[in-house]
Amino acid sequence: MPAPSSKPTAKPEAKPATLSHRLEYIGTRIAVFGLRLLGWRGASWVGGLIGRFVYSPVGIRAGVVERQIAAAFPDFSRERVLEVSRRSYDSLGRTSIETAVLPGTSSQHVLDRVERVKGWELVEAAMAKGKGLLIVTGHLGNWEFGGAYFAARGIPIDVVARGMANPIFDAYLTRTRREIGMEVIHDKDAVRRTPRSLRENRAIAFVSDHDALGLASTFVPFFGRPAKTPRGPAVFSLRFDVPTVFVGVVRQPSGRYAILIEPVEVERTGDREVDIDAIVLRYTQILERLVREYPEQYFWQHRRWRRQPPDTPPHLGEP
Repeated sequence: MPAPSSKPTAKPEAKPATLSHRLEYIGTRIAVFGLRLLGWRGASWVGGLIGRFVYSPVGIRAGVVERQIAAAFPDFSRERVLEVSRRSYDSLGRTSIETAVLPGTSSQHVLDRVERVKGWELVEAAMAKGKGLLIVTGHLGNWEFGGAYFAARGIPIDVVARGMANPIFDAYLTRTRREIGMEVIHDKDAVRRTPRSLRENRAIAFVSDHDALGLASTFVPFFGRPAKTPRGPAVFSLRFDVPTVFVGVVRQPSGRYAILIEPVEVERTGDREVDIDAIVLRYTQILERLVREYPEQYFWQHRRWRRQPPDTPPHLGEP
């Protein structure tokens, strides 16, 4: 029998980039260059303008956003639903553009963009234990900025992210995140990569309110409706006994951010599946509480309740 080869197994080749991929990338780089000339506030203002234009008159996903907000907040008047919808597009536009101009920003400038921080002592205590830290967040405010803030404060951090369809743009995003101080773990590699990162005492950030490739999900209530939610952070928290926190990054009236950190309690009953679902529910409840406080900063453009258990009553299905 021949000896096993010492060469590492070759990774599957990435899909080749098309002409449209290259044009998209070039257009993005030109736009980002121009936006950086405006400075942070100017670029954010342009992002808000674009977002509001996408809502009206363009109307991309406007119906989805309005239906989901109305379902989550049944006490809202029609006028209030429309106002929160408009402001959610403004917030998404600002978040998108602020994220685009973030690479190249100094650590001090990142820190200066933060107005207040609540719960940082939880991060320091967790990192002092040497087991790493699990960070759970959601698509609220500027979730990408949160990773940059942790890196600016010297926390070694990995972010679990979904790969983009455009391979050139995906590589660009990975490079820019590294420039900010974050390492990227594609969601399909999270199960394999997370244990190693935790052993190296790194923080790992998961966005907890969208499906993730390679990570199992469970259904928990989100605004009273079953929502398919990644259970990866809960599994890792139990398996490796790692401190877990939820981090919200919300824009303040000043245009700066509040970083809100709170613990995700982990209880062990002896039933692993029950314990995992309980942790998923806890971090989903924290997110819901923050969304109730800042409804205009949530990513309502995503169909959060698109996937449902087969026995879901019609009145609790997707709005």
